[in-house]
Amino acid sequence: MMDNSQIVKMLEWPEGKVDVVLDSDTFNEIDDQYALAYMLRSLDKLNVKAFYAAPFYKFIPPFDKMKPFKSSSPGDGMEKSYQEIMNVLTMMGEEEQKNKVYRGSEKYLPSETEGVVSDAAKDLAQRAMQYSPEHPLYVIAIAAVTNVASALLLNPEIRDRIVVIWLGGNALEWPNNLEFNLVQDVAAARVLFSSGVPVVLLPCRGVVSSFTVSAPELDYWMKGKNKLCDYLVEATKEYAKARGYLPTWQKPVWDVAAVGWLLDKSFMLDRYEISPIPTYDFHYAFDKSRHLIKYVYHIHSDALFQDLFNKLTK
Repeated sequence: MMDNSQIVKMLEWPEGKVDVVLDSDTFNEIDDQYALAYMLRSLDKLNVKAFYAAPFYKFIPPFDKMKPFKSSSPGDGMEKSYQEIMNVLTMMGEEEQKNKVYRGSEKYLPSETEGVVSDAAKDLAQRAMQYSPEHPLYVIAIAAVTNVASALLLNPEIRDRIVVIWLGGNALEWPNNLEFNLVQDVAAARVLFSSGVPVVLLPCRGVVSSFTVSAPELDYWMKGKNKLCDYLVEATKEYAKARGYLPTWQKPVWDVAAVGWLLDKSFMLDRYEISPIPTYDFHYAFDKSRHLIKYVYHIHSDALFQDLFNKLTK
């Protein structure tokens, strides 16, 4: 495992163009589609190497009361996410990107020592070996980290060759860790935070939950601009209606923030923290002897939204 000085060096905001892969439960909500499109409209900074479809399953406590259910199993969620990645690529006219899409895990980790073999996990475990601490591969993870944790378990050597930007869990001071990406696969989150891999953590409740947009804003900035924008606007409205949001709703577009961290260091404020320990009762435990991670604690929402809208409406 690298020492903290090496980890800190890898977690410095990267100047210049970087290689990235995206791990996404794209069909789960609507924010993944925004993040995917944002990546592909930011090719001056991001060299996109692969897209991984991640599992998701609504019928798990405490999210089992959420309606409508969008998957019947983790594997069904993964397959629907794979197809949704293809759908977004088609709408964007990015047909040549489709050979970079990989199916991920059909189930969550059976334990903290057993990875789940999938095309996505195998690709990451192999692809990352082309990189180094000086020139890492950036893994933008906006789902349960099953695929990423599996790759780390399949090939532990990659921990010194990748930086994982994970949107998951809640703020360290939040009263619980009942957050969808984490709750689905706590074992995978524990593998991630204990592996020694450099992690940029974007917590959901308490941090990214402030990155919200309303229906009037979407209509003003995006409606009628292009096919992709119209799809995103209508899908966001339909999601809000299906979930029973009030007419005055503000919808967090969570996953955009994970892409935004790589694009411009002025979009966010972050600091170093000791790597937390996700517990199976949905909290964090702490051990001061553990290695450092980078922790995002504030998002400059106006600047990030301006960049997002400018790029998606081109």
